[in-house]
Amino acid sequence: MTSTPHTAVQSFEPEFVEALRLLFEEQIVFNRVMGLKVTDIQPSRVSARIDMKPELIGHFVHGRMHGGVISASLDALGGLACMAALGARHMDEPPEQRTMRFDKLGTIDLRIDYLRPAVSEHFVMHAEVLRLGSRVGSTRMEFHGANGLLLAAGSGAYIVS
Repeated sequence: MTSTPHTAVQSFEPEFVEALRLLFEEQIVFNRVMGLKVTDIQPSRVSARIDMKPELIGHFVHGRMHGGVISASLDALGGLACMAALGARHMDEPPEQRTMRFDKLGTIDLRIDYLRPAVSEHFVMHAEVLRLGSRVGSTRMEFHGANGLLLAAGSGAYIVS
């Protein structure tokens, strides 16, 4: 994925990053069920990981991850990318005030292309915001196996206001 140019933004405060991590890993229950773990939050790009476990298998003969898990994890990461971009846009506000901006965020449209069978001991996802308008954010997401091979790609549109 290429990085989208953004205005120069200092790094996020640790309390802002921790608030986003807790929201995505603990408060969104389905993310917790999937085992989604946020690994990096930057203003222009976010990353996460999911370890394979039997509850995520969609094809029992081949041990492939269920397509719904892939879709849900990429959707979650697209939303997280929009939150990070919104947080970067409002760095003049305290971290707790910025996190209050996320209550209206929701998925408008989601497209996932399944490119290869998802068989791996863990999976790594990345998402970036292509455009953040005043009402809608557009994202691009990738889902990789442990070996770095691209297994699925997605794009999403999110209401942000």
